[in-house]
Amino acid sequence: MKIIFVRHGDPDYEKDCLTEEGRLQAAATAERLKNEGISRIFSSPMGRACETASYTADKLGLTIEKLDFMHEIGWGNPSGDEIMKEGHPWTLGYKMFCETADCRKLDKWREHPYFKDNKCIEYYDRIAAGIDGLIEQFGYIRKDDRYFCVRENRETIALFSHGGSGACALSHILNINFIYMISAMTYGLCSVSVIGFPSSDVNFFTVPRINLFNDMAHVPSAQKAKVRFDAKTFL
Repeated sequence: MKIIFVRHGDPDYEKDCLTEEGRLQAAATAERLKNEGISRIFSSPMGRACETASYTADKLGLTIEKLDFMHEIGWGNPSGDEIMKEGHPWTLGYKMFCETADCRKLDKWREHPYFKDNKCIEYYDRIAAGIDGLIEQFGYIRKDDRYFCVRENRETIALFSHGGSGACALSHILNINFIYMISAMTYGLCSVSVIGFPSSDVNFFTVPRINLFNDMAHVPSAQKAKVRFDAKTFL
């Protein structure tokens, strides 16, 4: 089984849709994915993700199945100084990463003052539960932070979402610390990342693998988004 994660194209955030540049990116992404053997297409319910997915769905003659739990994450901390009130996970994550001498302590990111009361944790947990439910439909049940194969599955599915909700899902599936994920493993607009569940004996554990990450070779060079460290880069 393979899950192809696709981030939405260049967005008009106010209207929650794609810009003209984003539509060119989405069309190029559909061309990139046409021979991947995708059997089902899933998407965040938000406009910019659904519109991006529509190009691939139209090319493959598939319908888009919306996953409410993959809605982009929210954030904010009702207490603390200004940076914590705004509570942007990437700002706080990068700050925490740079301030923490022993990176092993990042495993306790939920307990850190920057995140303890941040509502992004609610979104993370919702996405983690939702993505496990989806993966279970395809024969892999999560047990003790691992995936147990109850039936072999060789399907390839595509999931169109966002910088935030996608990062939560990838962090959970791969057991990669969320702070490390959003600090060191950012990915661009209309990027393609592939997570594989290797063929495994039924009734045995399998280890999800990163087959491909942040592939943007298909995005027209004139439209490639430069990765900048600001809020809108990761929405």
